[in-house]
Amino acid sequence: MTTLRIAWLFARRSAFDRATVLLPVIAFAVSSLLLLVVAGGAQAFFSWNDGDAFVYQALAVIALALLVVPLIGLGGSAARLSARRRDDRLSGLRLLGASPAMVAALTVIESSALAVAGAVVGVALYLPVAPLVGLIPFRGDPLGAGAVLHPGAVALAVVGVAVLSAVSAGLGLRSVVVSPLGVRTRQSAPRMHWVRAAVAAVVIVATYLVMSTLQLFEGALMVLTVFGIGFGGTIAVLNLVGPWALRMVASGQARRATTARRLLAARAVLESPKAAWRQVSGVAMTSFMAVFAGVGVGILGIAGDGGDGQARTLLADIRTGVVVTVIVSFLMVACSAGVNQAAAVLDRRDLYVSLDRIGMPVREMDAARRRAVMSPLRVTTIGSALTAAIVVLPLAGLSLLVAPLTLLMVAGCLAAGVLLVWAALRATRPVLTHVLAETAPSL
Repeated sequence: MTTLRIAWLFARRSAFDRATVLLPVIAFAVSSLLLLVVAGGAQAFFSWNDGDAFVYQALAVIALALLVVPLIGLGGSAARLSARRRDDRLSGLRLLGASPAMVAALTVIESSALAVAGAVVGVALYLPVAPLVGLIPFRGDPLGAGAVLHPGAVALAVVGVAVLSAVSAGLGLRSVVVSPLGVRTRQSAPRMHWVRAAVAAVVIVATYLVMSTLQLFEGALMVLTVFGIGFGGTIAVLNLVGPWALRMVASGQARRATTARRLLAARAVLESPKAAWRQVSGVAMTSFMAVFAGVGVGILGIAGDGGDGQARTLLADIRTGVVVTVIVSFLMVACSAGVNQAAAVLDRRDLYVSLDRIGMPVREMDAARRRAVMSPLRVTTIGSALTAAIVVLPLAGLSLLVAPLTLLMVAGCLAAGVLLVWAALRATRPVLTHVLAETAPSL
């Protein structure tokens, strides 16, 4: 009962800081909506059982691997939004004598409540969107009711989002439970071990080798499993190695910094490499996806409009699939960028207020904030695209990867992703000015 009363007290206090509650709800709502839409489309593909069904199901597995893993990652990021605010409160409770079990329970209650609220909003948005998804044509006909998920599957998705949120929040509790005083005083930055890079390298090499010997696997189910595990696993390790790579780059930038904005930007990344990665991970996933979309466009360019009716239908469906995948990916990037940029300002509220009080202009703080995002963005886009090229090389070949249409599609997707992040930075500048105005001393 004490835990529930404290949780209710925290919820009442959150009413005075609506942004820190609203941001995770928005992120969960968008990720739930997109997850339901993607799952519904895949369900329609797997309801087919004729001779051509395997080709479409293989393409669906690739699309699922390219989208579902990043969407789950977006949900995990939503659970950790405004983490500093939550960690400060929980570490304060630990210093006052609260048990680790109480701290864990408060975290699960708060994160699960926000996740369920966001998932419910996502379901409400999905209800009018689902019929529109059914209008998307494949094989000459709309997907129809096959793209609408059963209510039981929708309810299961809501439960899954809540569980994901609880697990993600619980994983971030270790520092609060072990060293609450260190959390309060910001004594140590999180360490990123080189083992992350080693694991990522092993997974990428293993995926390349498996894709090179794909013809040795027998049975449609085995091939689909290889596609799903290979592509999904590679995307997952990008989330593992990304923070480590950003930390290594930021360490060098901090040593070479010659201006205040460069030093602030590098220190912002070093303060929390995971948070820095969350701000650019959406574009990293889009960069990975762009290579596959580019290959698809390259195939269409080589094939042209020739062939029989069945071949033309398949090419048209590939074009439709590429467009849908790109749209969903950009929606994910837009949500991830906007929500994470706003959360980053709120998490660093004390820093910005302190800089304002010692006389740093707002434009310098905003410039440092932009650099802290755009600099890691260059690393993630290039690294993700190269990783995707390695994975897809055995399937597409070098000539298709460097085809003009492929490169044009990749460049277009990367430019659009970077532009979305830049727009999110510009759009969240009022959050910074609001934080400074809200805490300005009265005269």
